Amino acid sequence: MDFNVKKLASDAGVFFTRAVQFTEEKLGQAEKTELDAHLENLITRADGTKNWTEKILRQTEVLLQPNPSARIEEFIYDKLDKKLPSRGTNAELLGQYMLEAANEFGPGTPYGSTLITVGEYQKRLGSAERELLHTSATTFLTPLRNFLEGDWRTISKERRLLENRRLDLDICKARLKKAKQAEAKAAAAPDFQETRPRNYVLSASASAAEHELRVAQTEFDRQAEVTRLLLEGISSTHLNHLRCLHDFAEAQATYYAQCHHYMQDLQRELNRCANAVSAPISSAAVCPNPVSSAFLSGPPSPGATVSSSSQRPSTLAMEQTQLPVTGTRKAKVLYDYDAHDASELSLLADELITVYTVPGMDPDWLVGERGNEKGKVPVTYLELLS
Repeated sequence: MDFNVKKLASDAGVFFTRAVQFTEEKLGQAEKTELDAHLENLITRADGTKNWTEKILRQTEVLLQPNPSARIEEFIYDKLDKKLPSRGTNAELLGQYMLEAANEFGPGTPYGSTLITVGEYQKRLGSAERELLHTSATTFLTPLRNFLEGDWRTISKERRLLENRRLDLDICKARLKKAKQAEAKAAAAPDFQETRPRNYVLSASASAAEHELRVAQTEFDRQAEVTRLLLEGISSTHLNHLRCLHDFAEAQATYYAQCHHYMQDLQRELNRCANAVSAPISSAAVCPNPVSSAFLSGPPSPGATVSSSSQRPSTLAMEQTQLPVTGTRKAKVLYDYDAHDASELSLLADELITVYTVPGMDPDWLVGERGNEKGKVPVTYLELLS
């Protein structure tokens, strides 16, 4: 207990002395040791990195999750180190409501079948959004947050320690200066009647002050080197954040490409729906369900079933009809694509295919060839090569 009290008193004395030195520096009554220009530049750069990283992190969170209540919930679960309950996106919830409404109104009616079509595509959009949120959180938000909560805390701790070492150094400089001044004053007016000459005491005090100054200077230099090495690591942080930024941009590009493709498919389905309803073939004509059965909750209706025999003539027509080619180019596939009918060509990411267009063709599509296979491919899934 006695040791703890002494240590507490010593720490309080050191804190008070540093506070006095800091105040006198602010008032211009004490000298301040300046850091070298290189270290000052590193500190300025580090502060800018921290401030902008915080702003980018907060705004990215707002972009990905505009609901502030949901962000607060995610923050609380993260601090409690608990798994956040699974929650559907707004588009998925809208799609589910549309499907439930279609079941109530009747899936065989034009309105009900259209609700099913639009609802399924809304669920696809929601699934793509969920993938964007997961990828962005993993590849972009987490590295930024780790920097602020890990590396930056270490840097801040060492910078505070460096500031304390600087204050201690300046305190020792002030003590030595006062001791030298007192020694010079005593030498100018000696008192020979003292049993122990005052010059001897002052000289010993100056020697002790010089020793403390050397120790303080050594500790300051050592801490300055440690801080400098940490601050130079900010360059590596920038490189890491650069890679994360590329991953985030790629995730956004994939998401928007998927959304664009889904909306194109939805427009074709709705146009097909309008044609089926307006055609005087049958009063019970309804819109077909989405082609891909991976997103359907049940088997397609009989009116929406497309047999392989009905698909084959369109394939033969494309293969046998020789339309004028406006330009053949190589293209690299950016994302996997599953053909929705026999007129389209399925794609695998990173493969090379030959593409060209024909007069009167939708500008969002090209004709793709891979060996003996041929079919329409969406432009947004390709990178055209020269």
